[in-house]
Amino acid sequence: MKLLLQNVSISEPTGIDSVDILIENETITTIANTKEQAFVNETVDSKINGRGQLLIPGMLDVHIHGANNFDMMDGTTKSIQEVSKKCLETGCTGFLVTSVTSSLDALLTMIDRTKDVIGHEEGAKILGIHLEGPYLNVKRKGMQDPNYLRNPDLNEMAAIFERAGDLIKMVTVAPELPGCLELIAYLKEKNVVVAIAHSDATYEEAQEAFKKGATHITHCFNAMPPIHHRAPGLVTAALENDHVSVQAIVDGIHLHPGIVRLLHKIKGADGMVLITDALQAMGVGDGAYEFGGHHVTVENGVARLKDGTLASSTVTMNEALKLSVEMGIPLNDAIKMGATTPAVILGEQKIGKIAVGYDADLILLDEDFRVVKTVLKGRVK
Repeated sequence: MKLLLQNVSISEPTGIDSVDILIENETITTIANTKEQAFVNETVDSKINGRGQLLIPGMLDVHIHGANNFDMMDGTTKSIQEVSKKCLETGCTGFLVTSVTSSLDALLTMIDRTKDVIGHEEGAKILGIHLEGPYLNVKRKGMQDPNYLRNPDLNEMAAIFERAGDLIKMVTVAPELPGCLELIAYLKEKNVVVAIAHSDATYEEAQEAFKKGATHITHCFNAMPPIHHRAPGLVTAALENDHVSVQAIVDGIHLHPGIVRLLHKIKGADGMVLITDALQAMGVGDGAYEFGGHHVTVENGVARLKDGTLASSTVTMNEALKLSVEMGIPLNDAIKMGATTPAVILGEQKIGKIAVGYDADLILLDEDFRVVKTVLKGRVK
């Protein structure tokens, strides 16, 4: 199977280049400047004329809970398939099935349903599982269900790994909880990305967590103490450690544009990851929802609990990309934040870039960042 993408624009550090891309089976095999007409005599099975529109590597969402009115903790494969489809429709070709704090039984069921879907996805590929909780601090619970928040339990985590195997790619914890430093060391040994959020950690406690192996911050600035000049806290500790990367919900609500630019200025595109943190309202719209054991109301695209607490988001990855650029992030960097950097963090070596030898997971966008076409595993979807 040979697919030829003609006259597509790709973003480079030096600007925009117009290229033709030859894909064989699932892999990018050749990239040539459109002016060279390198594939005039090439016999292919299918051609797409990009008409100069922007082609980006498929984005990767390492933090998403739901979409299309489905919550992936509901115990069904249908919910995971619906999220997979919505991800692909909105520029995302891979994602982590992300839990919320729950009972162990509910979490194990989600793991089982994820295993059922892997290899049979109807849209974006499942890259693994992100456990957001249950080892989080009730003081910074956000929309996490306090009934199930608990201290780290190595025996419980071992049971989770026994069920999930190597599917666990990321775990978000609050390092100040009793036993959490030991848990971080345990997770590091298993090559899991240890992230911090829903945490009241001090600067010093955060630094200890980074020494033990934590390397990532979940939805940075949200569900953690703000920076104070005499109590710098978790965020400051993360910002001054070059090896710590941060997630950003760029929806115009969770982070002020100035904070988005500040994160980019300090961390750069190699240390900053775009996420949606979306609940089931993504792709549906305003209304009332049940999510994470809470009643959530979405108005004008903003999800909140009854007390006004933000409860995840409704933003899509292509919208986050657009907003990042509108907030002043260079296009090439914004694309890295949505695709390349999360791939590197997850240890994925063949996705997240438009380069020879990489998987042909590609998204064609119009001038308003709407998805025009998707290519997944070398096939047009």
